[in-house]
Amino acid sequence: MLYEGDFRTPAGRFALVAARFNAFVVDPLLAGARDALARHGVPDDRVDVIRVPGSFEIPLVAQRLAESRNYAAVICLGCIIRGETDHYDHVAGAATHGILNAGLKSGVPVIYGVLTCETLEQAIHRAGAKAGNKGFEAAVTAIETVNLLAKLA
Repeated sequence: MLYEGDFRTPAGRFALVAARFNAFVVDPLLAGARDALARHGVPDDRVDVIRVPGSFEIPLVAQRLAESRNYAAVICLGCIIRGETDHYDHVAGAATHGILNAGLKSGVPVIYGVLTCETLEQAIHRAGAKAGNKGFEAAVTAIETVNLLAKLA
């Protein structure tokens, strides 16, 4: 038997955890995620937006939200742009690992929508300019994953 998620309107609430750092990139990701949820029938009153200082802080908040069992999925949105030091590597690695662990520990889909880019131009392109909107894609991934897990229950 084949099991796949689908794009029907899922039950439950959704949390969008969005970093304030690099807001000029993250805000379009957030708008894209909200648009995707709305287009798939999730009303705005079932979507909570939680702002955190930066991408490093996303995993702790995402884990707390997922463990609350108040959300069908937690969608994490941030932007880390490589600079002249190794700070990028530490923040990107910690955010990635933490978001993964939040989902694994809670059993709730915790979706990775954090951009890790070499340049500002790449980030802008991935936030809706040329390469689609990765926030939109993260929300669609959340919907599909929620629906898949419902089928596997």
